[in-house]
Amino acid sequence: MLVACGTDPVAPAPGIEHPYEPVPGDPQRPGDAAQGYDYLVNGGYITCGLPRALYDQVYGPASAADMIPGRTGANATLPYYYGAATSPAGQPVVSGNCLTCHAGRINGALVVGLGANDRDFTMNQAATIGAVGDLVTDPAQHAEWARFNDRMQAIAPYTQMLTVGPNPADNLTAALMAHRDPTTLAWSNTAALELPPAVVAPVDVPPWWRMAKKTTMFYSASGRGDHARIMMAASLLCTDTVAEAQAIDAKFVDVRAWIETLAAPKWPFAVDAARADRGKPLFEQVCAGCHGTYGDKGEYPNQLVLLADVGTDGLLATGTAQFADRFVAWFAASFWGQTSRIETFAGYLAPPLDGIWATAPFFHNGSVPTLAAVLDPAARPASWTRTFDSKDYDQAALGWKFTALDHGQAAEPDAAKRRRIYDTSQPGYGNGGHTFGAELTPDERAAILEYLKTL
Repeated sequence: MLVACGTDPVAPAPGIEHPYEPVPGDPQRPGDAAQGYDYLVNGGYITCGLPRALYDQVYGPASAADMIPGRTGANATLPYYYGAATSPAGQPVVSGNCLTCHAGRINGALVVGLGANDRDFTMNQAATIGAVGDLVTDPAQHAEWARFNDRMQAIAPYTQMLTVGPNPADNLTAALMAHRDPTTLAWSNTAALELPPAVVAPVDVPPWWRMAKKTTMFYSASGRGDHARIMMAASLLCTDTVAEAQAIDAKFVDVRAWIETLAAPKWPFAVDAARADRGKPLFEQVCAGCHGTYGDKGEYPNQLVLLADVGTDGLLATGTAQFADRFVAWFAASFWGQTSRIETFAGYLAPPLDGIWATAPFFHNGSVPTLAAVLDPAARPASWTRTFDSKDYDQAALGWKFTALDHGQAAEPDAAKRRRIYDTSQPGYGNGGHTFGAELTPDERAAILEYLKTL
């Protein structure tokens, strides 16, 4: 028996109470894609960090595995996830960049634009920075270290995850807003707004190549208006004046243009063509109404689905982190609100599925390790650990090989092991909902999975 997520857009789908209209897009500023990539990997858009001399002393040059093409000058010896910049005081510094979260490995290959689903945000992100301050003896460099350390210490309590893999980006943005004046962007070590919850809503970083089809940003489609300006929000860590924000914004139109050129990676293994052919019409009946169709005449509907219909964990979509009212108001009153906006919605956008095989784990919070378990809710583990070896991929289930556990984090005495457990009983970490494949037969699920390899 097939239960559809959606059929054609003129009528509600079986199993979905509400008909949905496509989310309208907004005009975007044009940019130069080649210049955008150069700015992404070489531009100094995070202008606070460790003094370069201190960074070189502690870390040294990057390994070959962490190098990417196109890095030049002060970035030439840095790993892809760090960037060099010059601070407003004229000091060379090193900090994280966009690729800290937006580059990941699959099947042994580093893919720029794939979400980093193996980052460890379970530890205090500011501890190391605070510990190395005594190594800085030059007064000007020490001032740069102190500037960076103040900010990291302020946000660290609001960016600590329960398990390795999920990302605190939305809470991080909210914490940064709380410490900035929306009009001048001046930083204050004392928060002017109530800070976001210390229980961080987990996010699985989505792949950038989806932006070629999406009219909005974020899982709940809350990012509206000028995408380039929203994309530069990472600079909130260090951008202390509107003039500096304007300079970064002028370059991020090019970054957005480059992101729009990204294509999903192709499935690198064999495909059972006959099974995939059987899976295509099943997919179009069960999944296409929400996730779109593919191929030369494919169409993506940009369709929001209410929590009442999709049933996935609702913490992120119900006013937490940067989507709480006070941060939506801050955004509207700030430099960002001049051309972009945050519109909250109690639900999630059904994403395009190009390259879906490469984006495990699944759902907005990374709570389901494989696509097979997405289609079979009864097979989803309540608590599990996964491999973090990008070559250890399950070609049948489409996702990370995992070990289901009979206990959650609370029952694990070993702290190192506890941080590796994905416990779906924790707030925001639930794996329920999206039951649209529950009544498929095993053969039907296998056929859809084979078809998904071709997207």
